[in-house]
Amino acid sequence: MVRVATPSAWKFSRTQGAKEGESFAAITKTADTAQSDADFAGLIIRCAPKGKIDVLVALIRPFPPRSHPKVTIAPSTGGTLTFEASMAAAGAAVLLPDEVSAFAAGKWQTTPALSVMVRESDSEIKGMVALNGLREAYHSLLANCGQ
Repeated sequence: MVRVATPSAWKFSRTQGAKEGESFAAITKTADTAQSDADFAGLIIRCAPKGKIDVLVALIRPFPPRSHPKVTIAPSTGGTLTFEASMAAAGAAVLLPDEVSAFAAGKWQTTPALSVMVRESDSEIKGMVALNGLREAYHSLLANCGQ
């Protein structure tokens, strides 16, 4: 009998912001550990100020806070994209450019998985994230933004 690992569900969270009464809603999906490097944690989609949505790659081993790693995203449905990103959360999260949020709002909701590679200097971290359930999780996130 072959056992298939059940992909993890999207997890909803709310964290306090720096200002009084400020909080941020987010959904996270952990990496497929069988197809990811040990330093790749997963994907974060969060509400950002002014109605924006941020997409971040979560890492275990942080990069220097001022670095601008190159992130290559390859949806399982095809079409590889590479972006220059910036660091967030003390270097443990890679903030992707604003244009990536449009993929989370649309195309990725019907994509089975994403392959992600983060490259900074001579360091490279690769991972795979299953996107099942993204549509429902994304709509739940939007309903909680700005609350």
